[in-house]
Amino acid sequence: MTDVRRSADRYRGGDPASGIESLHAFSFGRFYDPDNLRFGPLLACNEERLQPGAGFEEHPHSHTEIVTWVIEGELTHRDSAGHATVVRPGDVQRLSSGGGVRHVERNDADVPLAFVQMWLAPLAPGGSPSYEIVRGIADSTPYALPQAGALLHVRRLAPGERTAVPDAPRVYVHVVRGEVRCGDAELGPGDSARLADAKDAELVAGTAAEVLIWEL
Repeated sequence: MTDVRRSADRYRGGDPASGIESLHAFSFGRFYDPDNLRFGPLLACNEERLQPGAGFEEHPHSHTEIVTWVIEGELTHRDSAGHATVVRPGDVQRLSSGGGVRHVERNDADVPLAFVQMWLAPLAPGGSPSYEIVRGIADSTPYALPQAGALLHVRRLAPGERTAVPDAPRVYVHVVRGEVRCGDAELGPGDSARLADAKDAELVAGTAAEVLIWEL
């Protein structure tokens, strides 16, 4: 079964007056939808756009695995565990909030920033916070998130190129850029597909495309 969700139907959040625009794929904050709380361990898939100088000042998280993928620009990250990094396109950032951590996310560059941030529920709550950044992740190397029993696959596709969707109880596909076909569905930037009991499924790129695939 495939459930397609369109970018235009995402919940709009953020604070445009402060240079922050957010699109939420799941029930989030003041946008409450009891029928769209999560997909397996995936709790949130937020598209964030920050203008130069804009950002999220220090705020807390707990019992959540936070994975970030930058589309364009540079994301400045600082947290209460002492990590201070700049995340760029092609990098995967993970913040395991454990029993509690505080962090800051800002666009300190002079060009707009766009990123996708995904929250997953850990298999076991609590513990100590931890942090990791993988620079320039390759398509052939999935990013393992054992804390949530998940794998993240990055796919950069040329027009007409095909890629297999993992056979898994749940698969979440998010189109970062370009156009792809998933079964009978045509997906564009910001669109997503939720697949249950995926088997022998594939994506076909209609244009040059970049896709994030969660194997859950």
